[in-house]
Amino acid sequence: MSDVWSGVLQYAAIVAAPTLFLWAVVRLGPLLLDLPERLVSRRRPPAPQGRPYERLVADLHRLRREVRRNAPTTHVRRVALLAAYDDVLADVCRAVGVDRPRPCELPERERPFARLQAEAALEAAGVPLEEPPRNAA
Repeated sequence: MSDVWSGVLQYAAIVAAPTLFLWAVVRLGPLLLDLPERLVSRRRPPAPQGRPYERLVADLHRLRREVRRNAPTTHVRRVALLAAYDDVLADVCRAVGVDRPRPCELPERERPFARLQAEAALEAAGVPLEEPPRNAA
């Protein structure tokens, strides 16, 4: 009788082995193929998101100077300058951790007030809106 059970177990192993092997390849294959990439990515620090803070503040100063000078001669250039200023203002707010709505997401008539609120919040957070004077020494 043990020969019969031995034969049945051998038959079950032969029948089940390809299915179990295929299941293991499908389930564990992607994990094993991604393992080297995961090990490499764990060693590297995450890449910083967005532009550096210093670059954002420099862009803010440059665009603020342009907005205050009223340099654009056409309406299209003026709208583009204000849109760029709004984007940089929102990026600086996000970098500093100030929670302000993006002026470009507001209706046209509410944007100047939103700009003033964002500028005031940035100044309260310690971000200088005006460029420091350059020494002529």
